[in-house]
Amino acid sequence: MKKLAIALFALILLTVLAACGSNDTSTPSGEDSESSSSEARGKVTVGGKAFTEQQILSKITSIYLTENGFDVEEASNMGSTVVRSALENGQIDLYWEYTGTGLVIYQKQEVETDPDKAYEKVKENDKENGIAWLNKADFNNTYAIMMKQETAEELGITTISDLAEYVNNDPKKLTFASNAEFYARDDGIKGLQNHYGFEFPSQNVVKMDSGLLYNALKDGQVDVSVGFATDGRIKGFNLVILEDDKQFFPAYNGAPVVRQEVIDQYPDIADLLNNLADRLENETMMTLNYAVDVEHEDITEVSRNWLKEQGLMAL
Repeated sequence: MKKLAIALFALILLTVLAACGSNDTSTPSGEDSESSSSEARGKVTVGGKAFTEQQILSKITSIYLTENGFDVEEASNMGSTVVRSALENGQIDLYWEYTGTGLVIYQKQEVETDPDKAYEKVKENDKENGIAWLNKADFNNTYAIMMKQETAEELGITTISDLAEYVNNDPKKLTFASNAEFYARDDGIKGLQNHYGFEFPSQNVVKMDSGLLYNALKDGQVDVSVGFATDGRIKGFNLVILEDDKQFFPAYNGAPVVRQEVIDQYPDIADLLNNLADRLENETMMTLNYAVDVEHEDITEVSRNWLKEQGLMAL
């Protein structure tokens, strides 16, 4: 009986010790934490839109938050209005948004070309919606007018004003490629031409799917095209962005947007997301997009490799 009692006591003691150990949910909260706790500090859902840059941003965020002790669920590949509604309805907790989209599309405000002013306006306006805009990253995925580098250099075109002057002197010389949205919007090709004082003849404007624009320009099917400033194919196809010297295009800087109640519940999540935002700028996003779109690397691997390079997760 004495042996049985000793055995039972030992079993109870081991159970108590195990229970005490399981309550330790501490996780690294430092900026450059390299390991996560075995016990999640909370569950969050990370949303995202359905194009490469957004998929990369969502994946980087999901991996980083997981590395820092969060139980993360991913909900990507949504349209802009769908992901915004999901945030407002509490179906997701956070995602990356662009200042221009938030200001013009969701808040119905005037276009703002100054990045800092656009950020401050959209951030302030969304407070009443219970949505927090965290740090504005230095990548601006706005519209861009592009040419092949060799063509631009040959014609001496470096700015949109240079392009306008060239078209006015010889309207039928250059062909312009546009997606349907940019062609139809008042702040698309119509507004651009009005702002800079030129006009492509209608027969010199070719409409095509957004995904075909870069290849059409690279292959010489068109001379000028609209695109997006952080697209990796600009780098991969030796294209150049003409300077928007009269500041027509709105600012579209990326930033993490989070439901305020999530920040109230997990205050350190803001610091973690700001740490990501502060490390991202145009060249970085273009390189990451290039790896996926041109070199066809796996999004998860691209995201993990970048986090490792930044010292944000274990090697």
